[in-house]
Amino acid sequence: MSENEDQSPFGRGFVAACIVIGAILACGGLLIITGLSSDASSAPSPASLPAPAGAGSPIDPGSPVAGGPATPAGTARSATPGSEDPAGDSGRDGVSRCGLPDGDQAIPASAPAVDGWEVTRRVVVPRSTAYGPGKVDADGFRRCFAHSPTGAVFAAYNTIGAIADQRKAVATAGKLMLPGRDTVALIRELRSEPVSDSSDSAQPVAYRVLDASRNRATVMLAMPVETAFVSATLTLAWYDGDWRVVPPPAGEAVGAPFAQRRDLDGFVAWSGI
Repeated sequence: MSENEDQSPFGRGFVAACIVIGAILACGGLLIITGLSSDASSAPSPASLPAPAGAGSPIDPGSPVAGGPATPAGTARSATPGSEDPAGDSGRDGVSRCGLPDGDQAIPASAPAVDGWEVTRRVVVPRSTAYGPGKVDADGFRRCFAHSPTGAVFAAYNTIGAIADQRKAVATAGKLMLPGRDTVALIRELRSEPVSDSSDSAQPVAYRVLDASRNRATVMLAMPVETAFVSATLTLAWYDGDWRVVPPPAGEAVGAPFAQRRDLDGFVAWSGI
């Protein structure tokens, strides 16, 4: 463990951090699966999942599709176009839904170039004609990112913006999450809960790509809280021509594990604020 990461996750600073981050990543029922079951042993791989009718369509709760387990975080590596990875198979030979070129498959070790930074749901997120988003829905949901590790980083930043408005939790989960049994259960859970008016948000200011293959990427994001930072980890899978967030196991929040950090050592600083 790095000296810049607190030994105990239960320090007062970490609790304060979780109050802020948890508001959009864990609390209020948004993107957290509690008491939901997942039979990973019988679940088909994401490569066998049927493509949804539309990229922006909420998932039908009656759908039989099931998502695969997340890839454990590991040492970062480049994604090569010829690598085999069944997770997140697009069903379209990896082609972006909006025609964005794949681009460089190397993990971005320095801050990617952007066309600009925009505010979505109170979060400042990157925009690029090369990496996405290629489309913004009428409700503000941003989608269609390049099929590359850099595209996955853009998608991860935009994920934080997407989940910031809990009033749109059901629609957002349907568009954002990788189709599967956990996501279907999550949407059912969200529909059973009262709509939250929370407007809390967290702002990513740095990233670290923990692992990346052709169709899967694990990205850690750092967000400032008071005088320190809290990190959250997102695993994204390439599915139906775009990056989708892999839902967590039952009982865990999207973004877990969280960690308090004193500085951004090991991260690539990247922010529009």
